[in-house]
Amino acid sequence: MPHRNLSLRKRCEVILGHLDLTHPFSLDALCARLAEQRGRPIRLHPLPREAAESGVCGLWVGTETVDYVFYEAQTTPLHREHIVLHELGHILFGHHSVEGAENDGRAPVILGRTNYTSRQEQEAELLASMIRIRTAGSGHPHAAPAPRGALARLESAMGYERGPRDGG
Repeated sequence: MPHRNLSLRKRCEVILGHLDLTHPFSLDALCARLAEQRGRPIRLHPLPREAAESGVCGLWVGTETVDYVFYEAQTTPLHREHIVLHELGHILFGHHSVEGAENDGRAPVILGRTNYTSRQEQEAELLASMIRIRTAGSGHPHAAPAPRGALARLESAMGYERGPRDGG
């Protein structure tokens, strides 16, 4: 896990530095590489209707043998991909349970996204956005060029102000 004293952006950059993002970007290829590194498959599924209706738009269920990533199906392809990237962000950050909850490592990891108020949700969300920005213009069918300053605006919206150590 990236060092906690580093800024959120720097922690995301550390993880991004270890990702081999294909050009053109492929979510399937990223999932396959992560699955290989973790030694278990990552299975993508649409959220059950009941979960989507309750306000959850993404969910990661990690077991000892497989990682299940659920996404809201009734949205745009770009948003679906972003939801999956967010859930992969939880995996990449090594999140193991809802903050404040105990997990002995044997119980399945279940993280659902309904808001961005916790540190874990902010980490996963910014990492997903940084992956999208990094792969923008890579020939990806859903890629749109990131406007100048998009990362700074995203960080500001999430309550993170960039300081001199962050390059801002």
